[in-house]
Amino acid sequence: MKPFFFTRIQYTSGNWDTDQRMPSNLLNSLVEYTTIPVDEKEKVVQLSSNEIFKSPFCYMSGHKLVEFSSQERDHFKRYVQNGGFVFVDDCNHDIDGLFAKSFEQEMGRTFGPKALQKIPNNHELYQCFFKFDDGPPTTSFELNGWGDDLVHDYLKAVTIRGRIGVLYSNKDYGCEWDYDFRNKRFLAVDNTRFGVNIVVYALTSMGM
Repeated sequence: MKPFFFTRIQYTSGNWDTDQRMPSNLLNSLVEYTTIPVDEKEKVVQLSSNEIFKSPFCYMSGHKLVEFSSQERDHFKRYVQNGGFVFVDDCNHDIDGLFAKSFEQEMGRTFGPKALQKIPNNHELYQCFFKFDDGPPTTSFELNGWGDDLVHDYLKAVTIRGRIGVLYSNKDYGCEWDYDFRNKRFLAVDNTRFGVNIVVYALTSMGM
């Protein structure tokens, strides 16, 4: 089995280079909790590059505008339809913010206006490694009055042939997990555990 590697998508609009410590924190959790072999160095791949088609798992985030070029849109769509998995996280944790509105519009252009749908909180995603009986765990950023001051009790997804191809969150997991992994020992419950579920689901449902 080839080592799992974490790919961050670089796109031309907006700001893609957020929560820089998150990948190493999540990769550390995979090492700690699973037997998945891991390449512990994050890769950054331009969405317009063919390199994206070599990635088992991609991450995309930002605060600002998301507007793909025609080549970026074509690559994103082909990657997902060919069995790839993209976890997209809104750093604004705000359903009325620029990232959320423009990303949802971009998914409408890419996959069709009704492609992005709420997923039920009993979805396999919440059961495939750790159990999250109430659906997506809440982040501290949702509770502190920033963003839209709401706790989002669901995630959305673009589903391709019965499997999630694009998992979309307004909960700001990227910032929640943006700390040195050595500080996890101070937490009562490791808040990166849901990230482990996301990766495990991506790898076990993969059609690539």
